[in-house]
Amino acid sequence: MSLQVSVVMLGVQDFDRAKKFYVEGMGATLDQDHPGFARLALGDGSALALYHWAAVAKDAGVPADGSGFRGFSLHYIADTREEVDTVFQAAEAAGATILKPATPAEWGGYSGTFSDPDGYLWKVATNA
Repeated sequence: MSLQVSVVMLGVQDFDRAKKFYVEGMGATLDQDHPGFARLALGDGSALALYHWAAVAKDAGVPADGSGFRGFSLHYIADTREEVDTVFQAAEAAGATILKPATPAEWGGYSGTFSDPDGYLWKVATNA
């Protein structure tokens, strides 16, 4: 067996807002749409699932009252600096909060970080 990630599921507070952010704002394709659950196809063959926050906690058998830094971030590796900037513009227009604008990185690339409307961190970077 080889460990792999097929779908990343995000517990969200406002399901409709999250779906709009990812589909209309960020260009994901709505693959499945059910009350309180959506599966979004991403451009690389992976998927993002959205599910009500409390329902995710219940399904996992944990309390729903966790908050703060979640200990991970999602990363988008772009081909060019222009693509990084385009992703940031789309994210901000869709309602993201820019936490760290994209700038040249000390390791030679170009990167920045934004959060989606539920506070999930997205780093967008390129080695170019």
